[in-house]
Amino acid sequence: MIHPDTEVRFISKEKGYGVVATKLIPRGTITWVQDDLDQVFSRERAENLNPSIKKYLDTYSFTNKNGEMVLCWDNGKFVNHSFKPSCFSTPYDFEIAIRDIHPGEELTDDYGYLNVEKPFHVIDENTIRKTVYPDDILTFYEEWDALIRENAPEVLKVPQSLRALISEKTWDEFVNAVYHPTLMRSILECHYQHNNSVKSAS
Repeated sequence: MIHPDTEVRFISKEKGYGVVATKLIPRGTITWVQDDLDQVFSRERAENLNPSIKKYLDTYSFTNKNGEMVLCWDNGKFVNHSFKPSCFSTPYDFEIAIRDIHPGEELTDDYGYLNVEKPFHVIDENTIRKTVYPDDILTFYEEWDALIRENAPEVLKVPQSLRALISEKTWDEFVNAVYHPTLMRSILECHYQHNNSVKSAS
């Protein structure tokens, strides 16, 4: 489930639609949680879908660590990519804001940790990276782990409207890792190795 203080808006001709904040979303806010309404497709089930449906699934889903395709039931599927993301995934099946997101600003993810199947070029953001690669997570996981550890304490300081969607076991594990950072799970756990993966250029 995507954070309630958001809505879908047309962003640009290049991007299409995206998810923007309707109120201030402070750094540390849980912005998305995988919940029981999100549809999870095995590779076999996905391949046997009607081609028109499969095209939609390929466009709006992401691949989890098990190689399953996850289709968000709500507006979470419209979150766009950025090499300067406002949100970041964690290995606890939820995402957090890594900076304050002001009204009208986009909620964005780095698709590098979403197990894309093929490299794709994105809008130039004046960053060193210009292309998302299937194995970006293998290249950048240490940097991304540090980013998660840096922002994790903020999660315990701000109101969390999506907290009830996180199991007590997962939440307790995350909180314990906040206080003992060496126990924080690595985003590398989210990686799925596609057979046709192309290594990122670094």
